[in-house]
Amino acid sequence: MAALGDSITRGFDACSPLSDCPDVSWSTGGRDKVDSVTHRLAATVPATRSWNLAQSGALVADLPAQAEAAAAHRPAMVTVLIGANDACTASAAAMTSIADFRADFARALSYLHRVLPGTQVLVASIPDLKRLWSVGRTNVLGKQVWKLGLCPSMLRDADSHSAAAEQRRDTVRDRVIAYNKVLGQVCGQYERCRYDGGAVFAYPFGTDDLSRWDWFHPNERGQAQLARILARVAFGSSPT
Repeated sequence: MAALGDSITRGFDACSPLSDCPDVSWSTGGRDKVDSVTHRLAATVPATRSWNLAQSGALVADLPAQAEAAAAHRPAMVTVLIGANDACTASAAAMTSIADFRADFARALSYLHRVLPGTQVLVASIPDLKRLWSVGRTNVLGKQVWKLGLCPSMLRDADSHSAAAEQRRDTVRDRVIAYNKVLGQVCGQYERCRYDGGAVFAYPFGTDDLSRWDWFHPNERGQAQLARILARVAFGSSPT
């Protein structure tokens, strides 16, 4: 198993503030409470090994390099969760264009399928960032942390309901939806690629699922929810 992606797959802010915690990663984590995709696979194939090659802060432009790093390990499965940082920019205008997002993602998947033709690729949709805003803004401490610059395109002026603020959030959400459409379309070109059909985007994250340090990233429970959703996709069942 090789995991590619960003801070979500690294378990950022899930165990301690401003730190990665790959042990709770939905993809490769070892904690029983998370029951990661790797953990479930190891229950039937004890020799399963994993490599968490995701990087906090990664953009889709970083995915081709991560794919090359994964290829060196010759994994039987590669998981991908990427794109939140392409939407979490200084402003809505600074978000990665849909065309550039498609080009970088397509390049990474083409490489994986060319170099690792027998490897299964699991692609997760990007979470609904507007949902995370609507849940996290109920926490006073979380909103103070957001002011330090966490996903400003969505989280800036968290309590504002001005027309401009609402339009900005909707623009970011629409871009995430467009990115997810790209993920599904590109993945659908390959027999050995499975997309979650938007299941992660649709999951209704609640306060119990979010980091108590930033009220935005998934905590251990949130990671377990991601593992549950994506394991069903990885092992052939329809996500619910």
